[in-house]
Amino acid sequence: MSSRTEQTSPRSRVPGKWRALPTGIWALGFGSLFMDISSEMIHSLLPVFMVTVLGASMVTVGVIEGIAEATAAILKVFSGALSDYLGKRKFLMILGYGLAAFTKPIFPLASSIGWVFTARFVDRIGKGIRGAPRDALIADISPAPLRGAAYGLRQALDSAGALLGPLLAVVFMIWLADDIRAVMWIAVVPAFIAVALLMIYVRDPERTHATGDVKSPLARANIKRLPLRYWLVVLLGAVFTLARFSDAFLVLRAQDIGLALGYVPVVMVVMNVFYAGAAYPAGAAADRFHPRTLLLIGLALLIAADMVLAAARGALGVFAGVALWGLHMAFTQGLLSKLVADTVPAQLRGTGFGIFNLVSGGALLLASVLAGVLWSAIGPAATFLAGAGFAALAAIGLLAVDAGHRNRDKE
Repeated sequence: MSSRTEQTSPRSRVPGKWRALPTGIWALGFGSLFMDISSEMIHSLLPVFMVTVLGASMVTVGVIEGIAEATAAILKVFSGALSDYLGKRKFLMILGYGLAAFTKPIFPLASSIGWVFTARFVDRIGKGIRGAPRDALIADISPAPLRGAAYGLRQALDSAGALLGPLLAVVFMIWLADDIRAVMWIAVVPAFIAVALLMIYVRDPERTHATGDVKSPLARANIKRLPLRYWLVVLLGAVFTLARFSDAFLVLRAQDIGLALGYVPVVMVVMNVFYAGAAYPAGAAADRFHPRTLLLIGLALLIAADMVLAAARGALGVFAGVALWGLHMAFTQGLLSKLVADTVPAQLRGTGFGIFNLVSGGALLLASVLAGVLWSAIGPAATFLAGAGFAALAAIGLLAVDAGHRNRDKE
């Protein structure tokens, strides 16, 4: 899982400092920040809106969340491959962000679960279109020695938006006397700010013949060019996702223990304080330390988060659990992106990210539906205990694979 050698300018070889990152990385980060402010203002209230206003069941919430994310994951394969074919990633990324922005008004207009499902579905189509080209573009424009820091910075700013979104939702819920629809209308504005920012400040890099277009990125011959190390990263990402279901269940856990409706978004605020605070240091650490160490730390944090959430009897327990959940995300999400970028040929980065997200999305669909079924049939504790079990199995598997590699090295 080591990085390939790439051409970089003298300035780009500055050690892993955030100041050395290109302007495009910062623009991508702030674009993610504003879009996440918009999305999380809505999504921090959406599970409660579905259950209390529209009368949805926990299984319905799980199915909607799982299908929405799986749709995004499927589209990432095709958008990533198309960005490799065209040799242009910005157009597809802007298309995806623009579609997400234009669908935000559907949420406050929703009068039934069908409307919410449509809104989530179309919104995730936008995410699916933009995700793989954006992640590949980060690798294209960031110096190889700073790639972990680049993904960490974007993730940190993305998480800062996910922090500010629920916080603003709490403020506006109090100010507007729990009028969920009015808060959702306010959330439309930052989505369009994100689109404008990305259109102005992000550029596709110059592409040489050696790193140029690929005529058929999803052809069998090109798929065979993806090395075994890449497929191991794909498998690892799927296992992680299976152990980590939709964040919607964190919000529902807060409501389940009796947190007042207007303060439920504080759950996502707490999670994203820890996520945003740790994402850049964890990303920078990925440039210096063995990925196995960081992955094991992430799994340990996820197990601890699930155990605390399963045992929670009050708001303090839920907040402690979601704080650990945020730290787990910080240690794993940027690292997995870096591992994908490091293990695929430059011409197939979009395709590589697309396949990775497809497999992870399928795992998220399965995990979210299973979480909803367990919650309805047994209770919330069972949902989080199952997540802890999957995470423990993943940690055991990671240790076993590492032990096998060490034994082969000795032979």
